[in-house]
Amino acid sequence: MKEEFTLTLLADNNFSVLNRIINVLNRRRVRIKKLMAHENEEDFKRGGVVMLVFTTPDLVEKVRLQLEKLIEVEEVKIFSGSHVYFDMSERIVDVD
Repeated sequence: MKEEFTLTLLADNNFSVLNRIINVLNRRRVRIKKLMAHENEEDFKRGGVVMLVFTTPDLVEKVRLQLEKLIEVEEVKIFSGSHVYFDMSERIVDVD
């Protein structure tokens, strides 16, 4: 049964790395509901992605393994539900 998962990725901030991440999800037909990419404040060469996806638990695990195989990706974490996405996105967005 499909449900929402939050994926957080730490990766190099290289040209087209986001494109390769999204291609992994597209090949598996994983629906991306929300996506937020950001640059690390301390090191501009590092960045991160927070995604809210809608898929099955076994497919999200397969996607995690595929994403970890990408050279630029350092770490991938999976959280069940959307609450982690909204917590992370509030921390990333600067509110003046």
